[in-house]
Amino acid sequence: MEQLPGTDTLGQEPRQKLVPALELVGAELLPDVGGKAANLGELMRAGLPVPAGFCLTTQAYRRATSPAGLDGVHADLAATAPDDLPRLAGLAAAARRLVLAADVPPDIAEAVRDAYAALGTDTPVAVRSSATAEDLPFASFAGQQDTFLNVVGLDAVLAAVRQCWASLWTDRAVSYRATHGINPSTVALAVVVQEMVDAAVAGVLFTANPVTGRRHEAVIDASPGLGEAVVSGAVNPDHFVLDSATQEILERRIGSKQVVIRALPGGGTERIELSGAGSQPCVHDAQLAALERLGRRAEVHFGAPQDLEWAIDSGAVVWLTQSRPITTLYPLPEQRRVRDGTRVYLCFSLAQGLTRPLTPMGLAGFRLIASSVARAARFDVPVPHDGPPPYVQAGQRIFFDLTPVLRSSVGRAIVPRVFDVMEARSATVLRRLFADPRFSVTSRSPWRVLRHVGPVAVHARVPESLLRALFRPEAALRRAERFGERFRTALVVPAGASPVQRLDHAERILGQELFPVVPNILPLPALGFGLLAAAGRLLGQDAGPGALQQVLRGLPNNVTTEMDLALWQLASVIRADAGSAAVFDGVAVPELVRRYRARELPAVMQSGLAGFLGRYGHRAVAEIDVGMPRWSDDPAHILGVLANYLRLDDPDQAPDRQFSRAARDAEVQIERLAAAAGERSRLRAALVRAALKRTRMFAGLRELPKYHIIEALAVVRAQLQAIGQELAASGRIDAADDVFFLDLVETREGLAGTPLHNVVALRRDAYAREVGRRHIPRVLLSDGTEPEALQTAVAGADPGTAGMLTGTPASAGTVTATARVILEPQGARLEPGEILVAPSTDPGWTPLFLTAGGLVMEMGGPNSHGAVVAREYGIPAVVGVPDATSLIVSGHSITVDGAAGTVVPGPRPAGS
Repeated sequence: MEQLPGTDTLGQEPRQKLVPALELVGAELLPDVGGKAANLGELMRAGLPVPAGFCLTTQAYRRATSPAGLDGVHADLAATAPDDLPRLAGLAAAARRLVLAADVPPDIAEAVRDAYAALGTDTPVAVRSSATAEDLPFASFAGQQDTFLNVVGLDAVLAAVRQCWASLWTDRAVSYRATHGINPSTVALAVVVQEMVDAAVAGVLFTANPVTGRRHEAVIDASPGLGEAVVSGAVNPDHFVLDSATQEILERRIGSKQVVIRALPGGGTERIELSGAGSQPCVHDAQLAALERLGRRAEVHFGAPQDLEWAIDSGAVVWLTQSRPITTLYPLPEQRRVRDGTRVYLCFSLAQGLTRPLTPMGLAGFRLIASSVARAARFDVPVPHDGPPPYVQAGQRIFFDLTPVLRSSVGRAIVPRVFDVMEARSATVLRRLFADPRFSVTSRSPWRVLRHVGPVAVHARVPESLLRALFRPEAALRRAERFGERFRTALVVPAGASPVQRLDHAERILGQELFPVVPNILPLPALGFGLLAAAGRLLGQDAGPGALQQVLRGLPNNVTTEMDLALWQLASVIRADAGSAAVFDGVAVPELVRRYRARELPAVMQSGLAGFLGRYGHRAVAEIDVGMPRWSDDPAHILGVLANYLRLDDPDQAPDRQFSRAARDAEVQIERLAAAAGERSRLRAALVRAALKRTRMFAGLRELPKYHIIEALAVVRAQLQAIGQELAASGRIDAADDVFFLDLVETREGLAGTPLHNVVALRRDAYAREVGRRHIPRVLLSDGTEPEALQTAVAGADPGTAGMLTGTPASAGTVTATARVILEPQGARLEPGEILVAPSTDPGWTPLFLTAGGLVMEMGGPNSHGAVVAREYGIPAVVGVPDATSLIVSGHSITVDGAAGTVVPGPRPAGS
């Protein structure tokens, strides 16, 4: 029988499979060779300069460690909670001991001997770990496993290989995998052995600017000696930013370079501390240009911006020693049609208080909604099914094109002022873009705007609604109520509808029924806030700072407030019933959910919860996404909030009492302000009183348009769930909820018989990756630039107060209490009186507000959702605080001044 190449006569595995040369590996071998080796092989295939070397595959790792008895450690790690750090560390140490004690199998050692000999006798090499989940577009494992430099001799190489294998089980790596839900038994480690470059200078190269997101800029850090000094942060390197198109050096900053890491002649490295640093760069302009061109070739080959390590040897030859995707860049907006020049996009998802991505079906729904809006504004001009031109997606989030706003004098005058009260930081970013010549004004006439908005407003009878609200406010409220009744009737699904008819019904709701909601309801709260501003002008200096804000407390006609108070009333009923109250003692929320679904809860609690969900069960956290479960689907969040409410034992702090006091105080404030205006004239007093009375009648309705929209989305979700059950029963998807990882067109294809398992699997993976993304840009340019990242200081920061954070004042008052950082409200525990610190909020968060002592949000302006609800509940609030959830630590005391817009840290708890 013919012998396989590289296979010995004992029939063992081919040596090329265990220890292949780097030029033989590539992306297709990622599970066998890991990210580092695969990427180095790809660089070689692209003809880029990479030092020669070889790789020990994951099969070699598994062969060497299989007798070590790691299975038990794997099982124990899988059963350990991600936050149980002491136990994770103990298991990691046990795994390292087992791996280090294992012998390298003879055939693997022989293959390493041969591969090392091919590089030359006693050749200095770098021995680097190459994890199978490393250097991937969706996870940055960089630096979690070990690297050994300037290793000389076979025995030293084998020892370094064993150390690399053991580093798969460092505390940090084990904790990272536990946090990201990676099964311990599925991980393995490959090892790269590569000729050392006798580096005169080395460093890192980013082919896109990782700070600003600019794809047309290359960033290079350089320092004398080995690149480890730059990668490890041991040195302050020379820093350069190059324009990739022109090769112009946009930024040149010479570092101190007071540390040099060099290779020793007999192996190993030494760290040299320099007494002084030269003022000259360690690379010249021609070398920078050469590095940028190599990086650009690597980016083209991989199809994505790259983070590369490089070295220039004593002969001035440039080498690339590593490449990985830049995982921190926010994805570029999808470009479905060619447009001239750079575009400006605003993240609509964030404006709605949503940081997580939308499911594919959620995005599909918004494409259809946006298309209906565009058709209405364009006199029924056909609009593509994938959404109108202003609509784009990036990172599975919704963005709208604001370029026409910036290029219009009318848009510049109006839109930033709207954002001043809705999302102040976005307003600041937009105004700073006014000076950018790419967005200079091209339209100064208001008629272009009125041509689109005017017919829509007239068709929806907006002028008539405003006049009615001014002179017959009760009639305006009744008309809004009748609209809601007609709207709900239009959502009803015909009895016995087929799956295709259900899909038709869902598309009709999204494409036709939702658009009239905003023009029929929103003019009323808009008028309310407009009258508030008018009253302020009539009062002038008589109002005093913050005086008008008090009028907005305890607002009537707010469906979200009514919902929260209804939930509090349910908690009060449960508290009064001994059997119901006892259920919450020592019973976990999942068990409460099970008992509710099985109708095993005490009668008072069972019927009360069913009643609440019957009225408000269409709501949810991240509720603008039809792919997210409603509270009626999963009442766990509501049961958790009820448990929080039951811990509030101070009757005077009961939310319903506080809300009633706030409403009374607001009415008193109206009379006080009217009296102040009356000192000038009786007419002025009457106008102020009438304006503020109507403000209170209408301002609370700002929540109603979204409430109706969410009612409709809940109906759409229910129809899609029924369709999903049909698709799952017919074997076209695996589970009913898989339908939310399709779009509407694909769902129709599935009903026609197309299998969709692969589509769902890919979408679920992509969605899971985006769920882990924390940083979402408010404003994003089409070239990837994040304008906010270009800002170097926070406006209004007070350098005299250490640690002070500043934002936008949202609800007056001062509170000092324990902070509780909550990123997702499901399952969150907020003790009564704690200050809620959140990235943003939507109505699904507001049940937490009732017992909160204060509110801090990263997003928002004075009239954003969280700010309005905080004012109504009378809790101090500051919104638009950059990076609040990162800078504030749960359990630490902070002081929130809702009038000044500041958050000041207090003394830290002992031991923190």
